[in-house]
Amino acid sequence: MLAKKSFSPAFPRFAEIKRLTKNLYPAHEKYHQKPILRRSRIGALLAADRLGERRRLSHSGLGFAVLAILVQGGYQAFDSHNDAQTQLKNAQDAIARGVAGIVISPTDSSTCPSVLALAQKANIPVVIADIGTNEGEYVSFIISDNREGAYGTGKALVAAMKEKDMTNGTVGLVTISLTRNNGKQRTAGFRAALEEGGLKESALEQMQNYTASETYKYVQDMLTANPNMKGIFIETDQPTMGALRAIKAARREGTILVAGFDGIPEFVDLLKQGQIVASGMQQPYLMGVRSGEALFKHLKGETVEKQILVPIVIVTSKNVDQMLPTIKETVFANEMK
Repeated sequence: MLAKKSFSPAFPRFAEIKRLTKNLYPAHEKYHQKPILRRSRIGALLAADRLGERRRLSHSGLGFAVLAILVQGGYQAFDSHNDAQTQLKNAQDAIARGVAGIVISPTDSSTCPSVLALAQKANIPVVIADIGTNEGEYVSFIISDNREGAYGTGKALVAAMKEKDMTNGTVGLVTISLTRNNGKQRTAGFRAALEEGGLKESALEQMQNYTASETYKYVQDMLTANPNMKGIFIETDQPTMGALRAIKAARREGTILVAGFDGIPEFVDLLKQGQIVASGMQQPYLMGVRSGEALFKHLKGETVEKQILVPIVIVTSKNVDQMLPTIKETVFANEMK
């Protein structure tokens, strides 16, 4: 587990940054990753603030995330709504505003190169967070260790299935897009754990809309087509709620073990209740801090590592109470009560 470093909410501008980032996201389940990206954003802006910077900073998710401009302490946000064309327009707008640098978490790895090309032409440094790129020039890539995190989550699911004598059943997957590098890594890591545990995969569906209702339908179909399925892995958080609803609607509670990825506050009680047996939780607050630090180090002329790995925390029904102090900070950015 990552050595814990304190990022205190008592930091002078913490309350202001939380206020400025809190309402940047539409209240629609399609944009389920917004809380995660908001927490990443809080971390990045705090990192910048701690370094005493007042440069124009474009902190851009550009895909699921927002584009926040730090101008003399103020922020302006643009949301690309997971649309590549909107992402490109947001990048053009940011560059036209003369930003000092961009942090991007793109819609997927294939759409990032066009943004990197624009930034390179304008001589604007870019730090990539989370999703990655197929090609292009950038300063640093801050990424969760998706393969290892999904591998650990898979091992936890296998252990839970063995404990409940359910290893005669198969396991289904509902993945994020496999055109994304992080999707490829999560799926590969989880499959490695299944293979080691001697369990078989029975079905795979890729998310398109990233909604709970979409995953509800996927899981409903999986349960019908695979009556011997006894485990399922959902590769991001809000859609996991749809999987739980589908299992309940099929009256299969207790016969299917669910593993998730990422984390929303609801996961804490669900883990304690055993409705979710494990979740590999990214640490978006910490990723944001690392992204902000990397960009500002580069702007100061310091050397920055080309890739910075942020560990994923494996939270299970058995260790959730022990892990709670850590995940409240690095996963939920001190937003969880």
